[in-house]
Amino acid sequence: MRHHLSGRQLSRNSSHRHALMRNMSVSLLRHETIRTTAPKAKELRRVVEPLITLAKKDSEANRRLAFARLRDVAVVEKLFTDLGPRFKSRPGGYTRILRMLPRPGDSADMALMQLVDRPAVAGAEQPAADAGAKKKSRAKKKTEAAADDAAAEAAPKKTRKKKAAAA
Repeated sequence: MRHHLSGRQLSRNSSHRHALMRNMSVSLLRHETIRTTAPKAKELRRVVEPLITLAKKDSEANRRLAFARLRDVAVVEKLFTDLGPRFKSRPGGYTRILRMLPRPGDSADMALMQLVDRPAVAGAEQPAADAGAKKKSRAKKKTEAAADDAAAEAAPKKTRKKKAAAA
């Protein structure tokens, strides 16, 4: 019986499970969004959220603890310089799990795991500001297309003659 045994096995032995969680943690902290199965995402939340809480207080000891768990210098640096200060005022709940359609091959429940409070993407602001310009360009394209159609109708049509069948 599994009395007082917390966590999911995920059909792996303990060393494989720890390596899986380390790799997924590094991927989530590096890219800030990953696509995985729902049980793995729920288990990953238990690993990543304490790391972000650790990063809220920048010290040499905390950096060493984070490096011992992640084993990636660049991700530890990002964790303490970018993510820790970003979540300084948030008292927990740093991740979001969004359910997706099942995976086609085996119908496994898929999920999109993200860090909340992601920075605004520069490309997302540009279309909102240029909405008027976009309408103008569409109208301009329509008039150009109409002009091209009129020119095509005015031009004489070229027809091909069929080659005579070899006798």
